[in-house]
Amino acid sequence: MSTVRIALANLRVPATPDESVDLATAAVADAGRRGAMVICFPECFVPGYRWPDATIAAPDPAFLERAWADVAGAARAAHITVILGTERLTSRGLQITACVIGPDGTIAGWQDKGQLDPSEEATYPAIGTERRIFTAGSLTFGVVICHEGWRYPETVRWAARRGAQVVFHPHAHVAEPGSYRPRTFADPANTFHEKAMLCRAAENTCYFASVNCASPGSGTTSAVARPDGTLQCFQPYGQEGLLVADLDLSTATGLLASRCRTSSM
Repeated sequence: MSTVRIALANLRVPATPDESVDLATAAVADAGRRGAMVICFPECFVPGYRWPDATIAAPDPAFLERAWADVAGAARAAHITVILGTERLTSRGLQITACVIGPDGTIAGWQDKGQLDPSEEATYPAIGTERRIFTAGSLTFGVVICHEGWRYPETVRWAARRGAQVVFHPHAHVAEPGSYRPRTFADPANTFHEKAMLCRAAENTCYFASVNCASPGSGTTSAVARPDGTLQCFQPYGQEGLLVADLDLSTATGLLASRCRTSSM
C-alpha cells in the first residue's frame, strides 16, 4: 500500500485529566471510522500539559495506567495505531513521553522527550536517552516531541535515516497574553515554528506531521508537510477536530536524510 491515511487530533485543551481520556477515546473511535491507520495526539494530552500557570493534580501513576488502558481499548476496538502524548513517572522523575499503542491494543513502546525546553526542566526533570522507530502496517514512523522538532532537527533526521516515512511531532502551544494571533499558515509575521515544519520535511525528504491542541490565538496549528517541503494541509486556527491526510509513501524516500555525511545521526 503506497497511500496511508493518518489523523492528527487537533482537540481542545482538556479541562481535567478525566476529560483528556474521554476526548482521546472518542477521537480514536472517530479516526477509526474515517479509515485512518494512525492517530497522533498533542504533547502530554493525557493528563494535560503542565503549563506554568495551570493547576493540575500531582502525577498519579494509577490514573495514568487506567488512562492508557482506556485508550488502548479504544485503539483495539477501532483497529488503529495510537500515538498518545502523555507523561509517566520513572526512577528519574516525571517524563514527557509518547505512548505508541498498536491496533491490537498492546503498547508497542515509548518515545521519551530527550530535549526539554529550558522552561520545562523544573517540572519534567527526567530526560529520555533513546530514540525509537515504529511501524504500522506499511508505514514506518518516528516521533519527536515539541522542542525537539523545533530546535533539534537532528532528531527528525535520525528517524528518516532509519526508514521513517513520517515523523510525528506532538507539541503544546497556547497563546501568551498580548501575543500576535496568526491567521494564515507560515505567514511571515508568524513565529518560526510553522516554517520549521516545512523545513523538517524538505531537509529529510519525509512527511512531517505536527499536532497541537485547538486554542484561541495559538501561534501554531496542526499541519502535514510533504517530503518536498510544501504544505499538504493544516487545521484552521482554533478549530477543534481531526485533521485527516492521505500520504503517498512513494514520495517519502528519505533521500536527503540518507545523503547526510555524518555517521553519528
